Amino acid sequence: MSSQKGPEQVIDDHSEKISGDAGMQKEYEQATTVMDSMNQTKSLVIRKAEMMATQYNKWYLQVLFVVCAFVCAYGYSLDSNIRYTYMTYATNSYNTHSLLSTISIINLMIAAVAQLFFAGLSDVFGRLRLLIVALLFYVTGTVIQSQAYDIQRYAAGSVFYNVGVVGVMLQVSLFLADNSTLKWRLLYSFVPAWPAIINVWVSGNIVQAANPLENWSWGIAMWAFILPLCCVPLICCVIHMRWKASKTAEWKELETEMTFYQQHGFVHTAVQLFWKTDIVGLLLLTAAMGCILVPLTIAGGISSQWKTGKIIAPIVLGGFLVPLTIYWESRWAKVPFAPFALLKDRGIWAPLGIMFLICFIYQMAAGYLYTILLVSMNQSALSATRIINLYSFVAGVYSPIFGFIVARTGKLKFFMVFGCCLYFVVMGLFYRYRGGSGAESGIIGAMIVWGISSCMYTYPVTTSAQSVTTHENMASVTAMLLTIFRIGGAVGASVSGAVWTNLLYPKLLENFGDAELAISAYGSPLTFIVSHPWNSPIRNAMVDAYRHVQKYEVLVGLIFVVPMLFLTFCLRDPELTNDYGQKLDQGQCVQTESEDPIADWFTRRYKQLKHRGTSTRDDN
Repeated sequence: MSSQKGPEQVIDDHSEKISGDAGMQKEYEQATTVMDSMNQTKSLVIRKAEMMATQYNKWYLQVLFVVCAFVCAYGYSLDSNIRYTYMTYATNSYNTHSLLSTISIINLMIAAVAQLFFAGLSDVFGRLRLLIVALLFYVTGTVIQSQAYDIQRYAAGSVFYNVGVVGVMLQVSLFLADNSTLKWRLLYSFVPAWPAIINVWVSGNIVQAANPLENWSWGIAMWAFILPLCCVPLICCVIHMRWKASKTAEWKELETEMTFYQQHGFVHTAVQLFWKTDIVGLLLLTAAMGCILVPLTIAGGISSQWKTGKIIAPIVLGGFLVPLTIYWESRWAKVPFAPFALLKDRGIWAPLGIMFLICFIYQMAAGYLYTILLVSMNQSALSATRIINLYSFVAGVYSPIFGFIVARTGKLKFFMVFGCCLYFVVMGLFYRYRGGSGAESGIIGAMIVWGISSCMYTYPVTTSAQSVTTHENMASVTAMLLTIFRIGGAVGASVSGAVWTNLLYPKLLENFGDAELAISAYGSPLTFIVSHPWNSPIRNAMVDAYRHVQKYEVLVGLIFVVPMLFLTFCLRDPELTNDYGQKLDQGQCVQTESEDPIADWFTRRYKQLKHRGTSTRDDN
């Protein structure tokens, strides 16, 4: 894995501390041997994955594999589309609708940590085993959520559910990446987006037919057996690949190589996996982000709690844990979850920054969009569900075309710059159409543009980062991108929730002039609008309050599109080839020797401006 230190680096790190000490030198040499064995196990898994991929080199077998991956992706895509809707109704039933962003933060933080954990283990135990483990977590969490009768138990179920669902999603992404070359990687990465072509239209019907206001519990519970069934074709396909590969002489030769577990036993393997997955670092990261972000979403509301101990203490603790996490990762972690050898190159840190901002901006602009559509735009549950998922439909339709274009041109960066610029259009439409009669038309237009932008920008970010490094580093790079994506979403949900909880209730109270009405509209808006029809004075006052709050939500998102565009110009632009990854020299982590016309143009302009400035000073 890319985040592991090579033997030379370990020697350098330790030599300063153990110079002249023969006993410690011997201990270090043993540690180096152990790390080499763990690297050998990872290399063995990667080589087996590549060998399994070669068994499906016929076009009809590739079609079969893609169809199986599509069926699996269809399951979790449909679930994701309607689970958020059911979560809205669940919080409404607990009379805690304003805590929607708090649950989102928990979901996103757990998902972020789980992805790093699954990525680390998938290179040791293989993708298939981890897929099955993820399904077990998914089923457990789904059952707990469906039976929860308060917000605390629902949040507990969300922990297991998110560990499971991100595990499934990551393994499907790795299966697709393992079976595609760089030239076709983007097209294969679009496979999980294709179910949206169908789901956007059927998800609304499913939600409406289920009557989520009364039956949200069963709407969640049914997925405990639906998604595992959707994964069966892909599991069978991978088993068939392995069976075909096992008959080859190369596979039999690989089987003679011993894994780390076979060489060192269970106890030693468990210790090394503890360091490899960086459990301490992940726990510190989760605790730090949770302590800082969650209080921001619960401090406001009907009564301000900013000065209370339950708000101040977690924020202070989180502020202490942030530098502690950085210190642990830089000094003590043997295998950091964010390897510095990769992070120092713009081919990696630029995509990471972009992924953070993509999810942050989404949470700011659309975190409460479903509620806004129902309350502020008078949409039905069917219509609102379709609208919030419309961008996925557009991306699903356009993605095959765009995937073939990229495969033929072999370049990504120009398309990504254009896709980023479309974000300004999206945020502008969100700002203009925040509520009232006819506003849903503007939101539909924004979602269509967002879908095109997502296809040309969001999905290619991962391919861009994967294309600058090796196949061995692919899992760790992918996990880092998805992790920072979730962290960005958690931060966005926190900021969005803080804006919502601190501004909405005071505005409702101001518009209504009745505290009891304001409390009812704030806590259970979906129930409140049933007794206050569209265009009634109370409803109009509520719409005005929603428009007021959404204005600030969208403005924050719009501001952060600017740094996202800057990071887009910083991306590398290597040629997408027919290899599974870059072929780099020993010790090299990122491909830096590639043509990048956009970056070269900015570099020349900068040098010209710098030269003019120097000349002007000399003349003066």
